Amino acid sequence: MTGLRERQKAERTGRILKAASALFRAQGYDAVRIEDIAAAAEVSSGTCYNYFSTKGDLLLAIVSMEVEEVVGAGRALVEDPPPDIAQALGGLIRLYYDHSLMYLSKEMWRKAMAISIEAPGTPFSRHYTRLDAMLAAQVCDLLTALGARVLTRTDLDPATLGNIVFHALNQLFIEFVKDEAMQMDDLHRKSEAQTRCLAALMRP
Repeated sequence: MTGLRERQKAERTGRILKAASALFRAQGYDAVRIEDIAAAAEVSSGTCYNYFSTKGDLLLAIVSMEVEEVVGAGRALVEDPPPDIAQALGGLIRLYYDHSLMYLSKEMWRKAMAISIEAPGTPFSRHYTRLDAMLAAQVCDLLTALGARVLTRTDLDPATLGNIVFHALNQLFIEFVKDEAMQMDDLHRKSEAQTRCLAALMRP
C-alpha cells in the first residue's frame, strides 16, 4: 500500500508540475493562479496546495526538475569525455543550455533568479544556490576527469577551475535570459568563443 501511495503521489506531482510549467510559459508566471494549475492537472486545489504552498514552491520544483535532469544527462559525458578540452567543456555546456528551456521560459528563469536574490535567506534561495552548486560540481568533475588523462595542466586545481568555468557559463546564461530577443544560437556562439579561450589556458 505504501508503494502504491508513493506512486500515486509521484504521478500527481508530475501532473501538477507539467501543468504549472505549461501555464507559466503560456500565460506568464504572475497571471497564473494555483487554482488554474490544479484544474489543468485535474486535481483539487486542496491537493495542489498540500503539495506546493505557493507558486514560488512550484517554480522552484520546476527548476529542480530541470537541473536534476540535466545533471543526469551530463554524467555520461563526464564519465567518458572527448579527448579535447574545448570539445568536452563545450559538449557539457551545450547540453546545459539546450535543456534550459525545456520546462522554463526566459521569464520563468528571470523570476526564479529574482526571488533567489531578493530573499537570500529563504528556503527558495538556499535551494536555488544548491542547484547551482550541483552544476558547478559536475563541471569540476569533468575537469578532474580530463586532468586524470593529463589533458589539462597539472598545476591547475580542477575544483577552483571548475567553479571559474561554471560562473562564466552562468553569466552568459543570465545575459541570455535577460534578453528576450537573444536566440539560443547566439548563446552558443558566445559560449564557444569563451570555451576556446578557457581551453587554451588549460592545455599543458
